[in-house]
Amino acid sequence: MKIFLIGASGMIGSRILAEAVARGHEVIAGARRPERIAASAQVHPVAVDTADPEGLAAQAAQADVIVAAASPRSTGDAVAEMGQIGAAVMQAAKASGKRLVLVGGAGSLNLPDGSPLLPHLPQEYKAEATGMKAVRDRLRDSDLDWTFFAPAGLIQPGERTGSFRLGTDTLISDAEGNSRISAEDYAVALVDELETPAHRRGMMTIGY
Repeated sequence: MKIFLIGASGMIGSRILAEAVARGHEVIAGARRPERIAASAQVHPVAVDTADPEGLAAQAAQADVIVAAASPRSTGDAVAEMGQIGAAVMQAAKASGKRLVLVGGAGSLNLPDGSPLLPHLPQEYKAEATGMKAVRDRLRDSDLDWTFFAPAGLIQPGERTGSFRLGTDTLISDAEGNSRISAEDYAVALVDELETPAHRRGMMTIGY
């Protein structure tokens, strides 16, 4: 499979890149600073600009699937920036006709009682979560082939265990009430979804 990965140098994107390459896939590794990504026979670093949907579409046309792992943390207005990122990757998916898998946020999930998690997030995370949830809503209203993959409440570098639980739109927590996943295991589940789609036109989530 040939994957166009947007945000390939980020914390989550770099783990997705490593997991995809380890499984033998070819990756067009898009980043603002592609020089940070080592090129190889499987990895093709390219400069991408999420304000340039035509450029994204041109790269997507060369791939089998688009994975968008870009975070809205460069302008100071996370809601507007995530809106721009979402619009650009959706336009690229529409123009290229390719499936779009978007790395979302836990703020788009519900609590076990069905109420939204977003109001319970710390203030410093609410803008980014609000922006991501708005993109999720736009995907639901679109005719694209999409998957929105929301991580657990806490995602950070850790161990690749290969042991985790998957769900759809409800936050997954352990027996102690902790909702967490390593970026490595998140990448495992995402590449699994690319290889064997089980959440087309819907959400998925993950946790221990």
